[in-house]
Formats: sequence, structure tokens, C-alpha cells
Amino acid sequence: MAGEQIVLIEDDREIQSTLKSVLEGIGYRVFTATNGVDGQKIIQEQEPDVVITDMMMPRMGGFPVLEYLSTLDSPPAVIMITANEGGRHKAYAEMLGAVDYLRKPFAMDVMIESVRNALEGRNSGQPKKGSSSPLGNRVSRKKSKDE
Repeated sequence: MAGEQIVLIEDDREIQSTLKSVLEGIGYRVFTATNGVDGQKIIQEQEPDVVITDMMMPRMGGFPVLEYLSTLDSPPAVIMITANEGGRHKAYAEMLGAVDYLRKPFAMDVMIESVRNALEGRNSGQPKKGSSSPLGNRVSRKKSKDE
């Protein structure tokens, strides 16, 4: 890890603060926004390696952010985080290029692994798609235990 840059777009200040602290603690440079409009500005300025975006936010949610990123010549890897349980949302996020889709609440080690996988996929040119990666399977297994 060489100080890769992450843009974190999350409107819940507590979640944002926790994720930022954890990710910076392991060496990533993290820039934050509380909505997609501000997130897009930071993405344009910083050209991050990874974007972590919430799905539902004021002003602009995660899907328009994904649509915007798909127009870039060299888009960053994207991890979508959400409390939403809908399978159609996950499929749409993956169709728009999200490499992972994490349902809140998630353990920090799950987020760290997701970021590492996203960076590995970006560097190899072969991003891992959420449900086909070991991480996606682990999240699904975790969910099924809770049901």
C-alpha cells in the first residue's frame, strides 16, 4: 500500500468518521463528502483509486455517482454501502460498475478486505464483482445466518 486515495461519500457522520479513521489508520488517504454532489467534486479534484459511496443520501445518492463514474476514461473502483436489502439495487449497482455491495452493518474487516480487493482488481485490470468474489459470498453467508 502506497497511500492510495479513497473518496468516502456517506451522509451518516458517525459511519463516515469511523470508516475514515479505520482506513486512514491502515495507510489510505481518505477524502469525505456527505452527498453525491460534493463527492463528485472531490472525485474530480483527487482522482481517487477507490470510491466508497452510500446508496441513499440527500442531494444526490449513490446511483447517480456510479452513473457519473461510468463516463470517466479511467474510473476508480467503487464499493457501494447501504442498509437496503433489495436484490435489484445490488444488481443495478453491479451493472453500473460497483465491484462490491456491502449491506450495513458490516464488520470493519469486511470493509478493509473489500477495499484491498477493489485495489487489487483495479491494479490488475480485472475488478472483482461483488457476489462472485469471496467477499460477496461471505457477506451473503453472514446474512443467511442472521435470518
